[in-house]
Amino acid sequence: MTPADKAPAAPAFTTRNAADPAFWDERFEQGFTPWDLQGVPVEFQQFIAGKAPCPTLVPGCGNGWEAGWLFERGWPVTAIDFSPQAVASARRALGPAGVIVHEADFFAYTPEPRCELIYERAFLCALPPALREAYAERVAALLPAGGLLAGYFFLGDKRGGPPFAMPASELDALLGPAFERIDDRPSAAPLPVFEGQERWQVWRRRAD
Repeated sequence: MTPADKAPAAPAFTTRNAADPAFWDERFEQGFTPWDLQGVPVEFQQFIAGKAPCPTLVPGCGNGWEAGWLFERGWPVTAIDFSPQAVASARRALGPAGVIVHEADFFAYTPEPRCELIYERAFLCALPPALREAYAERVAALLPAGGLLAGYFFLGDKRGGPPFAMPASELDALLGPAFERIDDRPSAAPLPVFEGQERWQVWRRRAD
């Protein structure tokens, strides 16, 4: 790996609790977003190409590139983030598509109409591990039987974060009770911050 391939060094921050919106506000204010691809990843484009538009939720959207891309293609999509600075940044980045971006807490927000697809990118791994079970419960509650949780998961044994990695067996135990995994492959272009351990996966909601 060359120096240019490495994740950028973090500036000095005062907030250390990733469950606090202020933690993310600081990072967006200082332009430190190494999890941001600044575009739409290839696996997601391929996945969407085979689907009819359906109500879609993008939690922890950051700059929301994928949500804006869906909007431009006529998809009914809502992007949310609990960081006011992330929301402001997304609205600037997306221009007219910024109307789909809202400040909201994923654990309390219920989209209307009910979403049939939830897109995951750098949200689960941004959450402190203590919130993982709440995440699994919430995605299961939001999606109907047959609904899809699709996106990228940071899998590994690395300690600390964010991003917070988790072993693949833990993700299976977390989502397996309510979901069936129907696709799993390495990311074609993993970001340096994920150390080559990012996987594209699609999980289908089981019937209760």
